[in-house]
Amino acid sequence: MLWRQGDVYIESVSAIPAVAIQRSNTVLADGELTGHQHRISDFRSAAVFADGEQLFIDVLADTADVVHEEHGTIRLSRGFYRVWRQREYDPRFKEWQRPVFD
Repeated sequence: MLWRQGDVYIESVSAIPAVAIQRSNTVLADGELTGHQHRISDFRSAAVFADGEQLFIDVLADTADVVHEEHGTIRLSRGFYRVWRQREYDPRFKEWQRPVFD
């Protein structure tokens, strides 16, 4: 399953990589202009892990809400998820470049 909240995408995955390190907060992405954050609303409901720039969510409770002040809430069920930001494509270099920001 795939969800989108602004420039942030979330998909269910079967596991979190063993090398991923748990982060001390539940922020998934910061907004560039507004200062708003895509984040897990209750830090007790889920843990966020990082493997380089790739983020993962482990929903520990029955559900966890991903919130942002300018977008609808996404409710995730218990399980594992991968998180990434939309990126801009640069046809000059034929590759994906910088992340898009809200």
